[in-house]
Amino acid sequence: MLWAIDAPTGDGAGSGVLESPRAVEDHLAVALTQRDRDILDFERSWWTATSPKDVQIRERFELSATRYYQLLSELLKDGEAMSYDPLVVRRLQRQRDRRRRARLEPRVVEDDGGR
Repeated sequence: MLWAIDAPTGDGAGSGVLESPRAVEDHLAVALTQRDRDILDFERSWWTATSPKDVQIRERFELSATRYYQLLSELLKDGEAMSYDPLVVRRLQRQRDRRRRARLEPRVVEDDGGR
């Protein structure tokens, strides 16, 4: 974690205290890029096209599916993405959480009474 120092100035405006990492991140926040917005727009309507999603990703973004999903995962953590399209972001977060739970929860094997 990086800490930033609010350096004192000659006029006494700076306090000379450390700012929390959250405050540093807030100062470094960057607005969504056009590609970020395009990814969110694509997630809103990709199923309306006739070609498979991975083909659409390659053609539209010139990215591998793996890299696309890495970028999408980062977008789901971004407050700017939530502001841009809250319905899509929340839907994708729910899907991600559902898949994560399914992966982590132990599978229940039912006994069919045989042998």
